[in-house]
Amino acid sequence: MTQEVATSVETPLPVRPQGRTRLVLPQLRRSAQKPRWHAVLLADLAWAFEARRLLILLPFAMIGGLIVYAGLPQEPLQGAVLGMVLLFAMIAAVSSSRPLLQRAAALALAAGVGLALMPVHGLLWGTQMLTRPAYGTFEAVVDEILSQTQDQRRIVVSQLAPGEGTRPVDIRRARLVAPAEPALAPGDRIRANLRLARVPGPILPGAFDSQFHAYFAGIGAYGNVTSGFEVIARDESFNPVRSVDGIRRAIGQRVDAVLEGPSAAIAWAMLVGDQSNIDDATRDAMANSGLAHIYSISGLHLSIVAGGVFFVVRAMLAALAGFTGSLPAKKIAAVAGIVAAVGYLLLAGGIANTPAFRSTLMLVLIFGAVLADRRALTMRNVALAALVILLIDPADVFRASFQLSFAAVVALIGVYELPRQPREGRQGLFGRSISAVWATAWTSLVAGLATLLFAAYHFQQTAPLGVLANVMTLPVLSFVIMPFGVFSVLAMPFGIEQPFVEVLGWGIDRMMDIAVLVAGWSAGLETNPLLTPAALIIGITALAWFAFVPSRWRFAGPLLALPLVLAFGFDQRPDVLAADTTQAVAIREGQGMGLISGRTGSFATDVWSETYGLEIAPSLENTRCDSFGCIHTGEDFSLALVKNREAFAEDCERNDLVVTRLRAPPSCREKTQTIDIVDLDRGGVHWLRWNASAGRFDIRPAITTLDRPWRVAP
Repeated sequence: MTQEVATSVETPLPVRPQGRTRLVLPQLRRSAQKPRWHAVLLADLAWAFEARRLLILLPFAMIGGLIVYAGLPQEPLQGAVLGMVLLFAMIAAVSSSRPLLQRAAALALAAGVGLALMPVHGLLWGTQMLTRPAYGTFEAVVDEILSQTQDQRRIVVSQLAPGEGTRPVDIRRARLVAPAEPALAPGDRIRANLRLARVPGPILPGAFDSQFHAYFAGIGAYGNVTSGFEVIARDESFNPVRSVDGIRRAIGQRVDAVLEGPSAAIAWAMLVGDQSNIDDATRDAMANSGLAHIYSISGLHLSIVAGGVFFVVRAMLAALAGFTGSLPAKKIAAVAGIVAAVGYLLLAGGIANTPAFRSTLMLVLIFGAVLADRRALTMRNVALAALVILLIDPADVFRASFQLSFAAVVALIGVYELPRQPREGRQGLFGRSISAVWATAWTSLVAGLATLLFAAYHFQQTAPLGVLANVMTLPVLSFVIMPFGVFSVLAMPFGIEQPFVEVLGWGIDRMMDIAVLVAGWSAGLETNPLLTPAALIIGITALAWFAFVPSRWRFAGPLLALPLVLAFGFDQRPDVLAADTTQAVAIREGQGMGLISGRTGSFATDVWSETYGLEIAPSLENTRCDSFGCIHTGEDFSLALVKNREAFAEDCERNDLVVTRLRAPPSCREKTQTIDIVDLDRGGVHWLRWNASAGRFDIRPAITTLDRPWRVAP
């Protein structure tokens, strides 16, 4: 192959041994002195540009625009963004005679569209954010029931109307924690005494940003029902959302009538997409074994269901004598697969279940390619699905689920695209079984490697034996859990679902046995990597290279990304953490952290402990407290927690850092580093690390600017 590239003069489109053609640039044909690898790489890139693979880069360019928008220090002028998009569009339109310029303009246009998408979505679906708590009686309409347990449920409401004497709130929607009774459905109108609070910011710098995602979902406040919860009007009109939600709840209740404990909770999650009943022990076992993705409805489940329906329908039609000659059995089976995927999506929560929606869209494109007599598994289909998802919900790109599924699909399709040696002869039962196990292991390994960076960034956790756990679990999942889950749902209208649900529960129990076993084997092998946002950008860039380059040179991107992440992508653990909405202030001491203020078990301290892999103790050594505050004296620095204004004069003079929930006097900031109530209100949680060479702390607030529409100004 390399000889053809280096020496061919007669034909500009040499045929590769695999049957693929690619353009060889004239300068490469004339230059036999260049290294072969260099010639092959440039030829592959040239072929990729000429073969219309530019479409594959468009979602990555759009993602780049979205990242730029989210990282801006202030909201851009809408007119300037629109003008930039129009400029790139004009350049792309008038540069048809210059292909290179046209392609560059197309990528720039996609990036500009990404930059403009989120402001447009904000105008259409964004909301004013609640700035201070509100209490009182409100009426509202139920939009969604997010989850439900025996004690409570999380719901999203809109059209909030204050009762007499209650301050009105200028928000579009709110997310509430409400009692489990009375029965509730989308469209119902409720009345209750509510406590509404502002949406909290990130719990750490770079962590999941609740304000960002709530704003683009139209949710301007979080709250809970304090008393007086009642339904004052039922929506009796035909409401598809209400009907589907009723079916989902009925399925869950039928499952609860047969199963209990973790089996029932996981069955709820896998059948109707509600994970709220899964306990912490089950989540930990599934996560440590690398099986946590199984109870989240996504591509694996939808592929088994829709692919199984496609296979069964096609086999049944092929078995009917004379039928396959008159009607296209394969296309009819593809339509059945689409119907099955969409039906499963509705049971999983519809468009609100973003991972399931993404997977359904991908399956619809795959089956659509079958209907159009085109190749189904191509990188172009992945790019088209990504473009549609980004246009519908651009904020999705900042969620872990999108990044994990997108990386896994790109990696699997990329490996699938590579040329393979054809199998010779027919395999027996044993050979097919070995091939199935090998395919499962290979698929798990590829998907695991592709998602490793993104999982490590978001969850600070790795599952070293995840491939083994997936290989052991896939037969149970494919031949017991998913089929009998489908049989259970189909049998429920006839009231004969109990034996099917029992088999489903047996399969879930065996899956949990595998999870506990592999998690035990993994004990002590887990790592707790801390990555910076730069690692994500490196990973996305490597993924774009992998998707675009058609040959084995695509692996150069991930291989180059590895040393870059090692050099620039790792973060450090903090020496001090100060919460904004609680009293928690934690200081690192030895191999753990301890609290100088606040309590263990709070949401903030639990997240800190899980993120950094450090045990947080309820107290600290070398700390003394009185009615004025606390002083901690460590090996490198001293910290004062001021609770009384009279302590500022002395503590600001003698300590390296002062933390207070009061407003610190200007003289304190002149003497030492200070974090007071103003800083905490504006910057949220503060991350600090002692810089010994500078003799002061490096400080990172979780919120760096308030000049964005989703930020809550103090």
